[in-house]
Amino acid sequence: MKRHCCEDMDYHADFNCDIHSDPFECPDKIVIFDNEHNVYGLIIHDGGSSSIAINFCPWCGSKL
Repeated sequence: MKRHCCEDMDYHADFNCDIHSDPFECPDKIVIFDNEHNVYGLIIHDGGSSSIAINFCPWCGSKL
């Protein structure tokens, strides 16, 4: 059973970098998922720890 809406979201939301322990420092981590609140966000790679909440999947268009 898939955890997220599509394969692409599965990959990006669950991506773990071997180099960076902090997802906000990894340039390859673009989606953050808050399991506690079931909220998705696009990481803003500007040196901080900000993200923009998203309501629809950027790949398949499903409501999140």
